[in-house]
Amino acid sequence: MTAATHTPRVFSGIKPSGGLTLGNYLGAIKRFVDMQGQDYETIYCVVDLHAITVWQDPAELKNATREVAAGFIASGIDPTKSILFNQASVPQHAELGWIFNCVARMGWMNRMTQFKDKAGKNAEKVSLGLYAYPSLMAADILLYHATHVPVGEDQKQHVELTRDIASKFNNDFKTENFFPMCEPIIEGPATRVMNLRDGSKKMSKSGESDMERINMTDDADTIAKKFKKAKTDPEPLPESLDGLSERPEARNLVNIYAALADITNEAVIGEFGGEGWGKFKPALADLAVEKLAPISTEMKRLMDDPAEIDRILLQGADRAKEIAEPILQQTYDIVGLLRPSR
Repeated sequence: MTAATHTPRVFSGIKPSGGLTLGNYLGAIKRFVDMQGQDYETIYCVVDLHAITVWQDPAELKNATREVAAGFIASGIDPTKSILFNQASVPQHAELGWIFNCVARMGWMNRMTQFKDKAGKNAEKVSLGLYAYPSLMAADILLYHATHVPVGEDQKQHVELTRDIASKFNNDFKTENFFPMCEPIIEGPATRVMNLRDGSKKMSKSGESDMERINMTDDADTIAKKFKKAKTDPEPLPESLDGLSERPEARNLVNIYAALADITNEAVIGEFGGEGWGKFKPALADLAVEKLAPISTEMKRLMDDPAEIDRILLQGADRAKEIAEPILQQTYDIVGLLRPSR
């Protein structure tokens, strides 16, 4: 099998761990929508197995899984054009994840910077799942022979690990590119959205203050208020992008405007360069309300009908299994494991 035989296929996912933010939308979901209907098959997943690498309240996890799915759909993911499902509904992910645990090397895992950041000084007390989840992420991707993976900058290392696992598997079992060398897609002006109160920190759903972030469930008034109160500096917007290099809050707001308006950062500076925040922040607030308020309204409608969300996810899981099962069965055959075809 050669690389050219792999169907151009996109896979990516979002973890249901406490609410969606503007960072999830601009850094991931908006790009997922943009790739839908292009020259790829698109597969999008709520990666709930990844969420339980740290303890989750079971009822809250189910609700968060549905909320992420609602966010996908409300933002424009069409379940008839893309495959949308939750990871736990397709057990093939966990099966391939174990095989990849046996392919990945300890040294590779020890280099994963996200584990070090999340575990901190308590690395001995965190779950084995938190340590090993990059190999499950590799399984998520390679279970579908995905060729392209839209991710944030902070996940690029995990896609590189996925390539290492694919390469080692192919070499160990002398298969010619059975698993493809997937490509990370990191593009756009706001692939990393920062905190509205501190431009040096990433926008997070777990931040101390709700004013730090835009939640995808925020209504129009709340969205406008948060942008109008976002931290800035005393200087007006610069006349060129170079003037943003040492101004993290200003740079973040320009990035967000560009991403919401589907224009370049240069175009934003071309329109607002030299202007004060009294003009730019209300314009940004109006734009954000225009783009985001309809999404939050639709998310609320969907969350009021959880059975409909579950139905969509189940249909997506059935479609995902149609792709995943033959690839997993081939993997078992290559490795020499006895497993009846399903």
